[in-house]
Order: sequence, then structure tokens, then C-alpha cells
Amino acid sequence: MKEKILVTAALPYANGALHFGHIAGAYLPADCYARFQRQNGKDLLFICGSDEYGIAITLSAQLAGRTPKEQVDHFHAINKALFARLQISFDHYSRTTWSGHVETTQAFFNDLLANGYIEERESDQLYSEKEQMFMADRYVLGICPKCSFEKARGDECTRCGASLEATDLKEPRSAVTGSPLLLKRAHHWYLRFDLFKGKLKEWISTRMWKANVLNFAKNYIDDLRPRAITRDSSWGVPVPLKEAKGKVFYVWFDAPIGYISATREWAELQKESEAWKRYWCDPKTKLINFVGKDNIPFHAVFFPAMILGQNQPYKIVDELPANEFLNYEGRPFSKSEGWTVDLDAFFKKFTVDQIRYALAANAPETQDSEFTWKDFQMRCNSELLGKWGNFVHRTLVFVKNHAFGEVPDPGLLAPEDDAFLHKIDALVQETKAAYEGFHLRKASQLVMELATAGNVYFDAKQPWKCVKDEALRPFLHHALYCSLQCIRCLACISFPIIPAASERVWMMLGEKKRLSQLSWDALLKERIRPGQKILSPQILFEKVEDAAIEEEMTKLSGLTQKKSCIYAPLKEEISFDTVQSLDLRVAQILTVERIPKSKKLLKIAVDLGFEKRVIVAGIGEKIEDLSSLLGKKIIVAANLKSATLMGVESRGMLFAASLPDGLEVPFLQDAEPGAVVR
Repeated sequence: MKEKILVTAALPYANGALHFGHIAGAYLPADCYARFQRQNGKDLLFICGSDEYGIAITLSAQLAGRTPKEQVDHFHAINKALFARLQISFDHYSRTTWSGHVETTQAFFNDLLANGYIEERESDQLYSEKEQMFMADRYVLGICPKCSFEKARGDECTRCGASLEATDLKEPRSAVTGSPLLLKRAHHWYLRFDLFKGKLKEWISTRMWKANVLNFAKNYIDDLRPRAITRDSSWGVPVPLKEAKGKVFYVWFDAPIGYISATREWAELQKESEAWKRYWCDPKTKLINFVGKDNIPFHAVFFPAMILGQNQPYKIVDELPANEFLNYEGRPFSKSEGWTVDLDAFFKKFTVDQIRYALAANAPETQDSEFTWKDFQMRCNSELLGKWGNFVHRTLVFVKNHAFGEVPDPGLLAPEDDAFLHKIDALVQETKAAYEGFHLRKASQLVMELATAGNVYFDAKQPWKCVKDEALRPFLHHALYCSLQCIRCLACISFPIIPAASERVWMMLGEKKRLSQLSWDALLKERIRPGQKILSPQILFEKVEDAAIEEEMTKLSGLTQKKSCIYAPLKEEISFDTVQSLDLRVAQILTVERIPKSKKLLKIAVDLGFEKRVIVAGIGEKIEDLSSLLGKKIIVAANLKSATLMGVESRGMLFAASLPDGLEVPFLQDAEPGAVVR
């Protein structure tokens, strides 16, 4: 019977478009592993979907002028299309707003409640008077009680790794607006994670995971406490109790259950409604969760505890290959700051294989890594084009021109030819071990090592010297046969990383069996067949020109350097008294929304300390992500006469700098709302 493998990738939050950092962290490694295991005949199912509930959705939807459902529909479609473009080969991509997910989540809760792992509590929770809501842990910042880090989150300290409750933080504030938070009594349901400490410690002691994953998980287990799993909201999976009206589950509780519900939905689409149990309810299934390091506690501690506390025989994770973060040119990816890659523009200039290979070769497996345009160009030109593509193309062209376009009969090989074939086999085995061990970076290095070995062999054999001398034809056949065998193996081991180019090469070799279904064991047993017709060679990769890279670097330089401008002429001199008549104040932005039928105008509610006002500002074209303005402190002219613009009364004016491409708003850090600007 085939080994069953269930691969999941962290459900991306449907609150924004994904970037290459997300892809490198969880989705590309998962896809490469899935493709590799499918090649080797495993019964593998690859599951993912959109995580669509939570307070962040409601806040961003409000700013965008959408309902929460419209917001998640929008980003679900965008992210699903990106995955397709990147050839991420999910067997099913679901979403947590599917009705079956609600049923599965509520069943989890009912089991945990019946088994005594859930209790009701009255407790103090952090409340924002500005937002008129209780704040979810992830949207609370404050001082860590253990290491004094000033930007600890309400669920964990990213500096010392401590598991926290939001109420543990000193000087808690809203991560959205920066406003201070108050303690307020609330009635909620708590999951008794503390009751699972013993079982979790025993279980995790058997895991052979990466050190960073184990250490992170063990720190969480040591500090486990009851944790609220419900919150007051209308957007989420409803708590299935009469006395819990108006309460939903926290998104961290229902999101991992989404793996199970997504598999259920897959089974229904296959017209086999019980097929999902073959994977989730079979102890022999190998369950692998691919995540980024920020998701380690939820997959290594919380979800295993939830499974232990309910009644179904669900699998607990076997492997958790969590990756670190991928940065972009020295900084974290940030859409709000414009520090990201325009994906539509990217795919107009570059190919999916180019970015897949570049991300795989630089995968952040044990430490944070970095995507840079110069490295991307080097990977594409020196490695994909110069080594991989060059070896394939030069060999196939030579076969087409000097061997009648077919695989020659090698006859009796020379010792150096046998040695080369043995080296190929050894590299195939080493690459196989790298994929099996979740070492994608190593696998990409071995792929290029095989391409390099092929080029070195071809150069050493010098087949061009054998073309005109009939007596040397056997040596020509040796060189071409062994080079073609190398290409055959190269296409196979490259397929998980660069599937498009690998499939094209496979077709050029005249192979009948699909590359995606060729087992590596069969690859090692079967050599390429003499007499097999070779199709016309095609160019596989184009050179990435300096101009294309310079264009991308120029975009970034505008974000990192002071923009040059043509200085406007000075206005007429004014008296000191005129300056004194201006009442400039610090104001904190509370809400932002676009004014209908205007591209430039924004309606901005601000807090001046002594009162709240609305001002209209013409910065709408410059600001794409309105949420990036929330909580920011700006300078406004507070004694400006009110004016009505596009039907909205504006009582003040914010200050901005004129740039060649628009306006830039200066932000203040420590000043309090209402402070006088002198």
C-alpha cells in the first residue's frame, strides 16, 4: 500500500495580497516537497486555503469601504490567482467561510467542552474606547513583563519568545491607533491549555525537529495557561451555545481546524464524502505542516492540544518544517511602506521558474535570508541560464546536428564515462535525501552541481573534435549518451523547483512517461534509451538584463533616499505676528476613508487631545493602504476656518511636503495629541 502523506501550508490571512516573503517561508517549500513525493508514487494530498475571520478583517474592511465578506472575497481571489501563477500545486484551496468549516470548528468546541477542557470566566480584558471594542491579542502592544521589550504583542514577546496574555503587558496600547487600553470586565470561554502540559511535553520529546522549532515550542509549553477562545464580534465562527450570543471564536482557534475542513471539502468535491478520513483518521498517515516561524506555537502546541482534547482520532503533526523570514533588500517586506515587489509587473518581465529557483536557492531555513535584485540576476544568468540552460541546449543542439537527432548507442563505455554516470547517480541520491529532509536550499545547490558536472564532462570530452573522424565516432557517442543521461536526471531532480523548464526538457528528450510521475528509483534503474528521438531544442531561459534590474533598484531608491526636487520659489516675507497667528497642533489619526468620486481627497478623523475633528486632505493618490495612517501623529493647522469639500466639512489642514511624485506626510513620534507645534 502506498504511504499516505498529508501536506498542509499555513492558511494565508485574506486581509492583503501575499508577497515573496510569504511564498519563500511556507508555500514554495511545501509545493516542492509535494511534487517530489508525488513523483515517487506517494499517496499525497496537498491542502491549503484562506483564513478569513478575525478583527483585522473587520477593521480593514471598514477602511476599504467593504463588508468583511467582500473583503475576504477580494483577497481570496487575489491570493488564489498568485498561487496559480507560481504553479503551487494544491490539491484543494479552501476558505474558512465555507459552511463545513463552521460545523467542524463547533464540533471541536463541543468535544472540548464535554471533556472538561473549557471553562467560563469573568475576566478583565483590554478595551479601546477609541475603537469601541475589546482588542484581540495580536492588536495589542506593550512592555513585556519578562524582558521589558517595549513592542511585545498581546500573545507573545517576539524578543524573548514568552507566551503572554494581553493583560500581562505593561502600558498596553492599541497596535492600530496607538491609543491606551483600559481593563474592562468580560465574560468568555477559556481553553485549559495548562491541563495538557504533561501530554505535550511527553509528545514533543519524541519529535526530531529543527532546534529553533523545538526550543520555541518548549518555551510555550512551560508557560501554558488557560486562554480565551471567544471574543465579542459578529464576524467569525459563532460559539454554539445559547448563552454565547454575539460571541465568536478567536481566529487562532478556528484557523488550524481549517486544514481538516478543507480536506472535508476536497472529499465532497471528489464525490467521496468520507475520503478525507483516509488521511486525517489513519495513524499511519504522515502529517506535515509547512509554516513560517511566527506560526510555530499554534502548530506545535495549541493545535496538538486541541486535538488531544477532542474525541475524533485526528492525526497530530509529524513534521513541522518551519522557516525563518525572507527580507527584501535589507528590510522586511512592507506593503504599507511600498517596500515590496509589484507582482503584476514582475511576471511581465520574468518567469515563474526564475523566481521559484531564486527563492529556493535562498530559502530562509535556519535563519532569516534576503531577496536582492542583484542576487536574483546572478541566479538567473549565471546559474539557470549559464549552467543549467547552457548544458541542456548545447548538448541537444549537438545531438540534433551530429547524431541524427537521436540518442546514440554508447557501446562499451570508457572508465571516465562510467565514473561520470556513477557521479550522476550519487548526486540524484543526495538530492533525494535533501528533499526528504526538507532541505530545499541544499536541493537547489545539488541541482546546480549536477548541471555544472554535466558542463565539465562535456568540455572534457570535447565531442566537437570527434565529428569529422569516423574512427572517433564511438567517443562521440560516449560523450553524447552520457550527457543526455545527465540531462534526463537533471530534469527529474529539478522538477520540484522549476517544473515548467523541467517538463519542456523532458519533452525535448522524447520521453513518453510524464515527468511528474517518474519515480526516482526508476530513474536510477533505467538509462535513456538508444534510438530515442530528440525534439528540436528550445531556449529555456532568457538573460536578465542590467536595465531590468536597474529599473527595480530605481523604484527602491526613491523610498530610501531623499527625493530630489525643484525648489519652489520663496514666498513674500511675513511678520512674526503672522506666524504667531497660526495655531499648529499635534493630532492623532483615528479613522481614514476615501471620499466618493474623488481620487485625491480623504476624510480623516483626528484627535486633538481636547477634541475630535474631521479634516479633508488631498493625499489620497499617494496613500494606497489607508490602514497605514491609523494611529499616526501629524501636524495640523487647528485654527483654520472650516471649509466644505465634496460635501464634507473640513476643520483644519494637515501639513505635507511636496515631492515630484506627490505628497509626503511627516509623522511625529513622542508628542501627545494637542501639543503646540512651535
